[in-house]
Amino acid sequence: MYEDLKGKVAIITGSRRGMGRTHALMLAQAGSKVIVSDISQEDCQKVVKEIEKAGGEALAIKCDVTKKEEIDEMVKKTVEKFGKLDILVNNAGIVQFKTFLEMTEQEWDKTLDINLKGYFLCAQAAAKEMVKQKSGVIINIASVAMGQQGIGMANIVQYCASKGGIAGMSEALAMELAPYNIRVNVISPGMIETPMIDSVKEDPKMMEAMLARVPMHRVAKPEEVSNLVLFLASNASSYMTGSLVVIDGGWLAG
Repeated sequence: MYEDLKGKVAIITGSRRGMGRTHALMLAQAGSKVIVSDISQEDCQKVVKEIEKAGGEALAIKCDVTKKEEIDEMVKKTVEKFGKLDILVNNAGIVQFKTFLEMTEQEWDKTLDINLKGYFLCAQAAAKEMVKQKSGVIINIASVAMGQQGIGMANIVQYCASKGGIAGMSEALAMELAPYNIRVNVISPGMIETPMIDSVKEDPKMMEAMLARVPMHRVAKPEEVSNLVLFLASNASSYMTGSLVVIDGGWLAG
């Protein structure tokens, strides 16, 4: 399946753990050459070793997505190593629980810098390479907590703002990059089994209340989202751009 992903070169930000790690492992399993990128070189290298042990090819690159110079260097090293860049999965993100009235300007800025500005900077750097080859795929990971077509959630206003911003930004990018045969799509997951929901799991009542809103009444495995990443990265989705795909166990439908 997804034979066309063999030999493709993919950068996955925030891939030292959680969904990003699974995206990296599954893209490598499909035959792509993978750049594992995050803020810890040591943790990235551990994922690279997993990929190499399974027979794949990967490169660990430390990158803080709030720093343009580090992003530009990451893309440069990718092209130097593999000769091209075909796929970007913007996955790096944080969530910090804080009431709106107590939130500081610094806390707001940190979340928006990582979750939204970081996506913009990575997409821009990647697209500049993709334009040269007149092909490419950018996949931006948002969330059901994005307002409008999604939901708003209390105590993470900055997170919701960043995820809603990703959806709007991606539509605009899809319009601008379509003439270069670069597709831009968004995945909006619901509750996924990653370190990001650890604080929710520590409160059984909160966890049960959230699961009560999900018709399938369970948390998804990261692999279930990664399957969608593979689909959007491959030619199987060749007529999709500017699309937002929700994977949430029916949360929004409910």
